Amino acid sequence: MDDFSSIRQLLFEIYGEQKGREAADCITSMIDQFAVRQQKRTAFFSEEDVVLITYGDTLQKQMEPPLRTFLEFAGKRLADTVSAVHFLPFFPFSSDDGFSVIDYYTIDPCLGVWDDVSEVGTDFKLMFDFVINHFSARSQWFGNYLNGVAGFEDMAIEASPDTDLSQVVRPRALPLLTPFQKADGRTAHVWTTFSADQIDFNFNSVEVLVKMVEVLLFYIEKGASILRLDAIAYLWKKEGTSCVHLRETHLMVQLLRGILDLVAPDAILITETNVPHAENISYFGDGRNEAQMVYNFTLPPLLLHTFIRQDATVLSRWAKGLASASDAATFFNFTASHDGIGVRPLEGILPAEDIEYLVQRVKANGGQVSYKRNTDGSDSPYELNISYVDAIMNDTQSDDPRPFLASQAIQYTLPGVPATYIHSLLGSRNWMDGVAETKRARTINREKLNVNLVEGELNDTSSFRSRIFYPYCAMIQARRRQPAFHPNASFEIMDSDPGIFAIRRHTAQQTIYALTNVTARPILVNSVNDDVTAPLTDILTGSHISPAGFRLKPYEYVWLTGSTN
Repeated sequence: MDDFSSIRQLLFEIYGEQKGREAADCITSMIDQFAVRQQKRTAFFSEEDVVLITYGDTLQKQMEPPLRTFLEFAGKRLADTVSAVHFLPFFPFSSDDGFSVIDYYTIDPCLGVWDDVSEVGTDFKLMFDFVINHFSARSQWFGNYLNGVAGFEDMAIEASPDTDLSQVVRPRALPLLTPFQKADGRTAHVWTTFSADQIDFNFNSVEVLVKMVEVLLFYIEKGASILRLDAIAYLWKKEGTSCVHLRETHLMVQLLRGILDLVAPDAILITETNVPHAENISYFGDGRNEAQMVYNFTLPPLLLHTFIRQDATVLSRWAKGLASASDAATFFNFTASHDGIGVRPLEGILPAEDIEYLVQRVKANGGQVSYKRNTDGSDSPYELNISYVDAIMNDTQSDDPRPFLASQAIQYTLPGVPATYIHSLLGSRNWMDGVAETKRARTINREKLNVNLVEGELNDTSSFRSRIFYPYCAMIQARRRQPAFHPNASFEIMDSDPGIFAIRRHTAQQTIYALTNVTARPILVNSVNDDVTAPLTDILTGSHISPAGFRLKPYEYVWLTGSTN
């Protein structure tokens, strides 16, 4: 086993010498008893890496556990398309569609059992949510805290309601402290960053750290290859600070990385930090000591702006800075997820009037807007709640798949590992009935689907789902065969018409020129590159194209190379 000294040093930095030694003794003992994964990787990433994001019960069939339903669908429809499956929290929960975990060790019986997850893992890599910032107010752990059970006394963070917490950065326009009655009759005002049902862990407690490291190791035992650190930016709290991105939080990410480097050197950490770009990429650390992947949170709203304005200028300028922190780190590119489209990542990139235009466009297309509370007491847009398909439509009544597919083509040409939300792959639209039922804006993109109805639509070549699903899958499959689309392959953003996003990806084996028309008008391309004179082949269609003059139809995208692949 590798030297444990770096982990011990991190624990001393976080907790001081006395508590750090206590934590080190506990964690060393756990690691010594853990069955270390022997496989090592020379590189974490490949052009074949594509992640599907899904809830365990998005696809449903009567009288069948949803995880079994997903397994059958994935085996039939996705085996050649995606390499990994990100299961959003599939544990017993009390709210927030899984992100208020009651039991970190059990699969929600409404979904299935661990054996179902393991079976998915025979054909796909597994990505689990590590809901590390908070836990359910209805969990046994919180009950133990309220009752003063030994080892649980410090599970939550208490603060006086008179404490000045005005500097704390808030992702919600909700109270930060929630009162709870403890068994001794005392009222404790407990830190609840996200909701009254989601109790923030007190990571200043060694007992909390040890419990969550045990959870981490359990997930590795259950086959997780990728672990998503949910809401990690808010992990460490300190009165008188913003309580976001604190030094201790980064040290905690380094600690988790160090533990995984010992017990599962092939495992990947990904940080979920829906914040402005510079803050987001800070979780790469030095490129080797924190997360191997960070969510590319700026991409979804900026890509939406690009198609709404039909102008790729700002996107192209921003994309020039997407260099990897190292060959052991890369971006996690996505456009839609179980959450909405974050707005904060546009800070410093788009002016306020352009952000407001996005807000109004989303509302016009049937979506809603969630707000956050600012330190001055005001509220501002935090998240656009809408399916990505509907967000990007020029006409709310349209069933034209081209704008959406063009947006996905851009995502899949950028440096990084691409990920697609299952509702995007299936062309799902706004689920207004769900919002009416739950009264929660995020439900709009979390519809539960009858798999038999989905299969019927996919078998109908005229259906909207079919016209999204098959071209999308074909695009992904073509991408996975191209060395130039390795997550960390070289890239240059090319100068072009403002209506075109153009990127060159290349390795020693291959060069690809990927051009996407983001407008509803045809655009003449006078030249792909001054150095290119021989005919090029579009990987996606097999068509031969002259590099000196061709026309891109509205929302057309081409991936051009010097040879067929």
